[in-house]
Amino acid sequence: MNRLVDATLIAADNALRTLLAPHRAARPTPQPPAELAAQPAALSDDERHLSGALMRVNHVGEICAQALYTGQACAARLARGEPAERERTARHLEAAAQDETDHLAWCQQRLDELGARRSLLCPLWYAGAFAIGLAAGLAGRGVSLGFVVETERQVEAHLDGHLDRLPPQDHASRAIVQQMKEDEIRHARDALHAGGVELPAPVRWAMRAAAKVMTTVAHRI
Repeated sequence: MNRLVDATLIAADNALRTLLAPHRAARPTPQPPAELAAQPAALSDDERHLSGALMRVNHVGEICAQALYTGQACAARLARGEPAERERTARHLEAAAQDETDHLAWCQQRLDELGARRSLLCPLWYAGAFAIGLAAGLAGRGVSLGFVVETERQVEAHLDGHLDRLPPQDHASRAIVQQMKEDEIRHARDALHAGGVELPAPVRWAMRAAAKVMTTVAHRI
């Protein structure tokens, strides 16, 4: 019972912090190379709108990442097995979530700079992602870490697509997305080395389909 209460309180605290509190990054916001930063180029209205929409999608992605990791960490603490092993898995997930907190703060900062808003459906995105993360965590440590591996691989591909679509002169957004991509690659590698297993193809396809719905809706709403 104590484990359930503790895990529930931690999960609720994270949800409130993610959805309602200002986000503060532990690392400085990524900056473009000096030669590009010294020559900022103005964005047209259409370019600013496109950058804002893409960064809104990225912001939603980070909301979902917080929820996924929180759900998986909650499940890890409730799982059977050695307490030390359960806590080690939970802390591994929470360490990755800290990088995602940085991403969330960076995306919000860039949205503010672009005069763009966050998605109106953030609570819905969070709730859905938390449920998925909880289910993945309850499937066992190997599956949970494998879910991290596959999620981060798909996010890496998604961010590559955004680097192709962002206006070439939007150096500020591109610097943030590039650093996010590098962090996601590291998260996938760490989870694989920690024991993540390959997920079945139908699960990977379902994850891609869910991500497609999220990115399409968040681009507009």
